[in-house]
Amino acid sequence: MATPLTADGFLVALHAEGVRVAEYGSWRTHTRTSSGRPWGPVHGVVIHHTVSSGTSSSVELCAEGYAGLPGPLCHGVIAKDGIVHLVGSGRTNHAGGGDPVVLQHVIDEDYSDRPPAPTKGNADGVDGNARFYGFECINLGDGKDPWPAAQLDAIERVSAALCRAHGWSAKSVIGHLEWSDDKSDPRGFTMPDMRARVARRLSGQSTPPKPAPRYTEDAVITYLPPIPANTDVDIPVEPAGTLADPQGGARNGPLWLCLAAQGADGQVVTTYHQEGGSWGAPAKAVSVTVAGSKHVMSLPAGEGVDKVRIRSTVPLVGYVTGRQVA
Repeated sequence: MATPLTADGFLVALHAEGVRVAEYGSWRTHTRTSSGRPWGPVHGVVIHHTVSSGTSSSVELCAEGYAGLPGPLCHGVIAKDGIVHLVGSGRTNHAGGGDPVVLQHVIDEDYSDRPPAPTKGNADGVDGNARFYGFECINLGDGKDPWPAAQLDAIERVSAALCRAHGWSAKSVIGHLEWSDDKSDPRGFTMPDMRARVARRLSGQSTPPKPAPRYTEDAVITYLPPIPANTDVDIPVEPAGTLADPQGGARNGPLWLCLAAQGADGQVVTTYHQEGGSWGAPAKAVSVTVAGSKHVMSLPAGEGVDKVRIRSTVPLVGYVTGRQVA
């Protein structure tokens, strides 16, 4: 059980896993969440196929919906080329009703290679739209339409991204056919095989690509791993003027640290370490809020800082951006 990621946190988590993203319309505020239609707590990820072809038409369908089922119909549409088109946030109409027994096994992450076969479905099951992130994958679902390597890689990455952000294992990722007894998707690969891929990635056997070593103005330099609450997290900073790949750290200047609070409002304190020296005094605490989108703070440039320490009263996700042209 987990508090859903904010739209900013969701995007940061995907980018951190190396997912190639396209943003469709006002996806951040496009939602089915309302009074009587809750969103969260969340327990996992459901994978679907669209029973369609063509990227543009499939993305539009999943964003806008159709007569009898308004959009968004998922959070992201995974195209054949591996690009994930974000179409909705919060509650979306993707999972429908499903088996409460399956739900409990997903929450407990206690099944073997697959959860027990569902015995309830859309008409008589529990609400899955409130409890799961959902991704529609463009495929005809006939068992013949191919699943390109780039598309399967993207499914693996988005699943791992959300598992990593919430501290879940790969057993929090299920197919629609494993949730509802009246569904058959996805068809063309097996969910046990996909969960094995996600588990390998979460264990570090798969590595997201590093950012390109050349950056343009305001480019994202590096994505941070999830930052837990009440824990010191040190971010390495490359020496001023460095033009090389930052190797998982930040480049020294000018830099901006962008942070998004997860689940609750809180306070963040930063402390700077001088190269070859010691830690300075903690800076004044700043507020981060769920409703306030991401918080941006400036990092020192060209002052011999080699590490920045972050400590927050709430969990954070974030990234470093800068204006340095190699």
